[in-house]
Amino acid sequence: MDSITFNLLTNKLKNAPQSVLERVIAYVDTLIEPTTISKTYTLTKEQQQILDNQINSDKSTYTEAETLYSDLKKKYEL
Repeated sequence: MDSITFNLLTNKLKNAPQSVLERVIAYVDTLIEPTTISKTYTLTKEQQQILDNQINSDKSTYTEAETLYSDLKKKYEL
């Protein structure tokens, strides 16, 4: 990075509140850390198998979320 970039960042952040600076630091840390997949949940072997089987499934058989939501609202008169 050249000094112009650092100067630009410094000028933009010099009067920023601490919460903004913390968010910027967290964002930069995320960008430079090696990508790791960390799940905050666990799946059973059966659940993982179901997901794995969907990887190569035919996407044309999927239903759009908005359509599903609309159909459910009509069905249950919500």
